[in-house]
Amino acid sequence: MLLSKGFEIEVYTGTPQGEIVGLSDRIVADLDGFIIEPDSRNVEYTTAPFTSYERLLCALVLPRRQLRAYLQRIGDYTLIPGSTLSLGGTDTFYRSDPHNPYHTYIEQTYGTKVVTASVHINIGISDPELLMRACRLVRVEAPLYLALSAASPFLDGAPTGYHSTRWGLFPKTPAHVPLFESHAHHIKWVNEQLAQKTMQNVRHLWSAVRPNGDRRPYNLNRLELRICDLIIDPIALLAVTSLIEARLWQLITDPTLDPLGMSSLSAEELVQLADENEMLVAKSSLDATLRHWQDGRSITAHDWIQELYGEVHGCAKQRGFACFLSPVKKILREGNTAQQWLRLYDREPDARAVLIRSIAQVEQQEIELDRYLCQAVA
Repeated sequence: MLLSKGFEIEVYTGTPQGEIVGLSDRIVADLDGFIIEPDSRNVEYTTAPFTSYERLLCALVLPRRQLRAYLQRIGDYTLIPGSTLSLGGTDTFYRSDPHNPYHTYIEQTYGTKVVTASVHINIGISDPELLMRACRLVRVEAPLYLALSAASPFLDGAPTGYHSTRWGLFPKTPAHVPLFESHAHHIKWVNEQLAQKTMQNVRHLWSAVRPNGDRRPYNLNRLELRICDLIIDPIALLAVTSLIEARLWQLITDPTLDPLGMSSLSAEELVQLADENEMLVAKSSLDATLRHWQDGRSITAHDWIQELYGEVHGCAKQRGFACFLSPVKKILREGNTAQQWLRLYDREPDARAVLIRSIAQVEQQEIELDRYLCQAVA
């Protein structure tokens, strides 16, 4: 048996020329299964939790095929890859629900820094203490998953100097989040943040990873990785997810794989290391030189992921999902989306041209996945 996995996918809507257009209020009114974000230019859909990677693949693709068909009915609209407002529009917040007070708070506090598209990866773990241990491990390795997913090198039509502009600018909230030593520690800390108003509600914990569940912070049943840029390629998304799952199986079988016990650094030093690594990866993704959580040694994100892949491949093979893990090697070899886009930009410095090309490629891939894989599974 594998762990259950589900996704929250945020994606921009717009024109085939790369202009992002706010349509989420119309989409949510007309289609089941879609959710508004505070800004109307992106829309969210979620997948049910599945253990099967084959079922997850189709759960990712089929709603997008449905959404594309709807967008074609209402105009010449499509889905826009990337995790930032690549070609412009950062000067205005387009409210999807003007009467929502939480959305008002977000707009007034953060502005368009939060108008980003991403994927949140949820993995089911019902034991609260195991979940806290998993969150600790994934927190210190979260920069590696951002390195694989970076997809936002442009903002307002120009390179920003970041591979993940989204995470480089995103207002992580609260500013300091500890490594939770236990479920009781997490409950106490969340209630303190609510009392101090550093969190407006239990959802207002915007860190790289967080425990999640039906009645936070008390009833928890999954780990939610929030750091990743939008991984528009479903095959790549499943590869990143399988790397996380294999790592979690290592943790489940070896409880000593815990940064609080295995690292030579203190808990506070680990938090500082993780935060610094996140910013280094936001800048340079796979090329970033990081500090390893075990002992602080220097290692590039690329080499660290390669090491991790070697460690977990046997576990993935034993549990029957190594074929979904293997595309990680392709990302390491060819680069993530941001790196590929920047190489194209170097040859032709036109962000719009890069985006237009990617829009067409993404749609063609979806068509092929639907035709050759999802219909067979169905």
